[in-house]
Amino acid sequence: MRAVRVAEYGGPEVFHVSDVPRPEPATGEVLIDVAYSGMNFLDVRNRVGRLSGTLPYTAGVECSGTVAAIGPGVTGLAPGARVCAVNVAGSHAEQVAADVRRVVPVPDDIPLETAAAALVQGLTGHYLTHDTYAVQPGDTVLVHAAAGGTGLMVTQFATLLGARVIGTVSTAEKEKIAREAGATEVLRYGEGLGAAVRALTDGRGVAAAYDGVGRATFDASLESLRARGVLILYGEPSGIVPPFDLTRLVDGGEVRRTVARRTDIGSLYVTRPSLVHHISGPGELHRRARAVFDAIRGGHLRAHIGQRYPLGDVVQAYRDLEERRTTGKSLLTL
Repeated sequence: MRAVRVAEYGGPEVFHVSDVPRPEPATGEVLIDVAYSGMNFLDVRNRVGRLSGTLPYTAGVECSGTVAAIGPGVTGLAPGARVCAVNVAGSHAEQVAADVRRVVPVPDDIPLETAAAALVQGLTGHYLTHDTYAVQPGDTVLVHAAAGGTGLMVTQFATLLGARVIGTVSTAEKEKIAREAGATEVLRYGEGLGAAVRALTDGRGVAAAYDGVGRATFDASLESLRARGVLILYGEPSGIVPPFDLTRLVDGGEVRRTVARRTDIGSLYVTRPSLVHHISGPGELHRRARAVFDAIRGGHLRAHIGQRYPLGDVVQAYRDLEERRTTGKSLLTL
């Protein structure tokens, strides 16, 4: 079968489509005929060697498709079942053997393409807005990369929960997409971003900053927060945030240390969550997946598929993703 293999760490050019043996499902695994494999910045972190792992390996961490076979000990699924797999290894391939604990049945009324585009980012958007910081009606929150795959889900969930969303984007096209998802105000990246956010909140700041960008936006996120606000750093495609002085959390940043301390700014929180800890068992995974599918079915959540690439175009696909030429979710089609 065809699979995207990585034999050395590096840029998108180290992805190679190769012929490899078809996998066999082991105990507790299901073999999936992959229809769509979602592109994810986790694949970038793996490919550049930022995560522990061994070479060579097959890329891809999420997909949708149909069950081709089941391994010993698997119950509740049979060949032909429509499924999604999350946090799996090797989904950029025609087939993948996935731990059944990371496999979710796809309802008959949800297309496989929609499921592939929505599930991982939808799960992420769900835990970020319901658990990491539980959005309350009347909150104002900041969402970076608001036209990206996860940013769109966070924006939609936060809006559904009654928040006012301030989004950040890089282009007019992305601004339109963010507004369609529910963002009330949309700003461009750049110097003075934190001050611009505060100006939109009459100087008070936001309850939470959902930051999936990293180094380039971290300081602006911190400067945007209200007293006891939460900075949620859930991705770093612009680079790892360097170590910083925790006393900045007392009053919101070095800039404001030069003025008299205010009671409406400071006592801030910073957290670095991960999806894996919020789908720690099949029960939690299936509960969140039901919430995502129900929101899609109810018209409250929309999966924006910005790009589709054949598997053979994987190098160009990741160049587009990493150079921020994409919107919404990007899928590899098989």
